[in-house]
Amino acid sequence: MELRIREGRAVLAGPGGESAREVDPHSLAIGSDLAQALHEWARVASVVGDSGTEAVSVVSQRGRQLAQRVAATMGTSVRFVDPVSGEGVIIDPPAPAPRSELARRLFGTPDPAGEPTPWLTGLTISAFVAAVVVVAMLALANTLARETSGWLALLASAVVTAGITPSLWLARRVPIVRWASFGAAAGIVIAWIGVLIVVF
Repeated sequence: MELRIREGRAVLAGPGGESAREVDPHSLAIGSDLAQALHEWARVASVVGDSGTEAVSVVSQRGRQLAQRVAATMGTSVRFVDPVSGEGVIIDPPAPAPRSELARRLFGTPDPAGEPTPWLTGLTISAFVAAVVVVAMLALANTLARETSGWLALLASAVVTAGITPSLWLARRVPIVRWASFGAAAGIVIAWIGVLIVVF
C-alpha cells in the first residue's frame, strides 16, 4: 500500500506504482479520525510545497507519523512518498509482542500501551477475592446443612456457582477486573471441596 497526495487530497494506492488504483482513505477501515488527519496533512503539504521553509520538515515528519498509524491500523506495510523530496520509504506495521496461546487465552490481547503485567498486585487481589468467596460459600453451605438438609446446601452451592460463572467468563479479559475474576473462580473450586465435605 502506498500513501500519496493527489490534487491536495491524501490517497492510498495498492501495489503497481503510478498505475495502481487509488482510493480515498474514508473508504477504508482505518477510522474517520485518521482519514480526516490524512486529508488535512495533504492540504497543508500542497500549500507548503517546496518552499524551503521549516514547515517542509514538519510536513514530512507528520506524513511519516500518519503512515505509521495507517500501517499499524491496516496491519500491512505502507510506502510513504514524501511530498517534498519525492522519496519513498517503506514503513512496516509494529510487530506484535510474542505471547503463548495459553497466555493469550487467559489474559487476552497485549496491552497497547506496552505496560508490564502487574503480577504481584493482581495475584494479591486474586488471593483476597478467593478467600472471600471460599468463606462465603462455606458459610452458606454449613448454615443450610445444619438448619435444613445437606441436599439443599448442595443445591444452593450449585445455584451460586451457575449464577456467577457467566460473569466470571465475561470478565476474564477485562484488564483490571480479570484478577478478581481469576480469584473468584479459584475460590469457587476450592469452596466446592469444602461444600462436599460439609454435605457428606
